[in-house]
Amino acid sequence: MSNTIHGPEKTPEEIEKIVEQTKNSDQKIYPILKPSNWVGLKAGALSSTLIPAEGETNGVVIGYGMDTPDNFVFLTKQHLETMDGKQITKEAFENLERYDSNFELVGALNNKALATNGKDFSSEIILSKSHMLKAHAMLEAEELLVSIPRRTCMTIVSRQADEDTLNKFAYLHNHTWNDDSFGNAPITNSFFIVKAGTIVGHIPL
Repeated sequence: MSNTIHGPEKTPEEIEKIVEQTKNSDQKIYPILKPSNWVGLKAGALSSTLIPAEGETNGVVIGYGMDTPDNFVFLTKQHLETMDGKQITKEAFENLERYDSNFELVGALNNKALATNGKDFSSEIILSKSHMLKAHAMLEAEELLVSIPRRTCMTIVSRQADEDTLNKFAYLHNHTWNDDSFGNAPITNSFFIVKAGTIVGHIPL
């Protein structure tokens, strides 16, 4: 049996069952973006830091989880007893590469912005270089500003867009950040700066 001093940790049998589930093609591991005050971290969830927290401002962490038919299972340090950490992250990012980004032009932003909303990993594709390079090409932009205020939401605009478009982009971000009506978890009140398909910085708002 596993050591239960730290609370209800999973038995090896339960872990084995979860590992077995991940082998099922429908239950892939994906990276998940969360704020750095996410309660899952206290519960031992596997994570890596994307933006460090500063003072009162929350950072962003990348968690890892499996999409099972019943619910989304976050991987914890306990899983490392039976799974390889490097393999988990490799698999998660490979699955993200294969995810359909589904970018569409946004009429409300003068058709000068892209959005992909409502899908499970719409926000997470910011972590995929190939998806971001596609956004660069579609917007013909060298530098991108990316808004992912909440899970399943993403809007992208050229950093060199005109003032009207940038103002509308900021307004849309702010509205989504403050709108909890869909119940999708908050990620960050920041814009990400993306160059050559990779995050190179962020602008806290």
